[in-house]
Amino acid sequence: MYIKQLYTGCLSEAAYYIESKGEAAVIDPLRDIDHYIDLAAERKANIKYIFETHFHADFVSGHIDLSKATGAPIVYGPGTETKFPVHIAKDGEIFKIGDLTIEVRHTPGHTLESSCYLLKDEQGKDHCVFTGDTLFAGDVGRPDLAQKSDEITTEDLAGMMYESLQKKIMPLGDDVIVYPAHGPGSSCGKNLGPNTFSTIGEEKEYNYALRAANKTDFIKAVTDGIPPPPQYFPINAKINKEGYDSIDDIVITGMRPIPVPEFKKMILDDSIIVLDTRRADEFTKGFVPGSISIGLDGRFAEWAGSLLSFEAPMLLITDAGKEKESIIRLARVGLDKVQGFLEGGYEAWRKSGEPSDMIIDIEADELMMDIPFDPQLKVLDVRKPAEFAEGHLRGALNLPLNDMTDPASMANFEDDQNLYVHCAGGYRSVIAASMLKRQGIHNIRNILGGWGKIKEQEKAEIVKEANVLN
Repeated sequence: MYIKQLYTGCLSEAAYYIESKGEAAVIDPLRDIDHYIDLAAERKANIKYIFETHFHADFVSGHIDLSKATGAPIVYGPGTETKFPVHIAKDGEIFKIGDLTIEVRHTPGHTLESSCYLLKDEQGKDHCVFTGDTLFAGDVGRPDLAQKSDEITTEDLAGMMYESLQKKIMPLGDDVIVYPAHGPGSSCGKNLGPNTFSTIGEEKEYNYALRAANKTDFIKAVTDGIPPPPQYFPINAKINKEGYDSIDDIVITGMRPIPVPEFKKMILDDSIIVLDTRRADEFTKGFVPGSISIGLDGRFAEWAGSLLSFEAPMLLITDAGKEKESIIRLARVGLDKVQGFLEGGYEAWRKSGEPSDMIIDIEADELMMDIPFDPQLKVLDVRKPAEFAEGHLRGALNLPLNDMTDPASMANFEDDQNLYVHCAGGYRSVIAASMLKRQGIHNIRNILGGWGKIKEQEKAEIVKEANVLN
């Protein structure tokens, strides 16, 4: 028996490769499928099945391309409806991988078709369960993402999840390993723990949701305080249900080098998004005017999916050699319209004498010195409301980065205001500053180190709120 968790940190996503006697299965693959094909080839195995735990909302799955490449059928749980061929498994249906057995356990709640896969070892003993978004380490899946109607509410789905967990998961032995689809940082749960796997016994003891005394308490526990999902979630769920173009074709289209003169002409079209994937500290020193910064070094795909249009054509500015990686990571969340990249990167633009823009970086202690002497100074905190409530500077304005997709959210800033922008550590604030610049707001300072450095300042007037007010 061979099991490998293939974890992608920037999406907090876990896919799984299972193998026995030269037969393999892949669970919840990402769209870039070479990892799975290469692993199977390296181990001289054939991929026999592709199992999907549900229609994912936070990434585009590789199920279709992997099936075409290997001939393996795509398996979904009961109630699944798609526009491409799949095997819709029955609850309790058994699949064989070499000497291993995989049992389907239909667990509606996160979505209606959500299913877990129980793996039994060569002796028929329960070894692990692949729980998708039904059960995480320290959390359960949010019940507000499935397509609902007037007849099915978030509370109804939470009730279904309670029944699924009680009947299909909790009866498993305490030593059974829990392999979820996501780890810390994922928006598919409310507050996932720090681990990417667990055991049934550990979850019974430490998972807040599993400690609920009854269904009513469970529903309240998992529905209270759920933050809004990222805006791209319903788009990705639809793509996974209806199908998509081959990632190979998307890479071929996107890997077109565009010389500076042609690039300059193309970006005169305001509908084109210019995305700069360099590190934030490189972007602030100089960038093509109007470009948006989302660095590959952070939660790149998640923020790209949350902030960028899925319909607009896109041009890239990257570090040398990072063009293909940028295209693939965008495609993971369904952003498929990359038309090419700036040949030679930003350095080619700068050396050609074309105009550049920049963002001024300042240290947190400089902010403290400026506050008493600048009546036009406004601190703009782009963290989430819950982060803001836990502590912020007195007088700061909270405009979460997620909300900056609407230009109206930036319409109330005055021309004479000096905006000092920060997030928790500096990644999101540069994205926000680039979006403000794109809207014509230029009196901006980016606070290096964000809230982490600000709260260390002796002169910082920190306010905490008991509740988050919308």
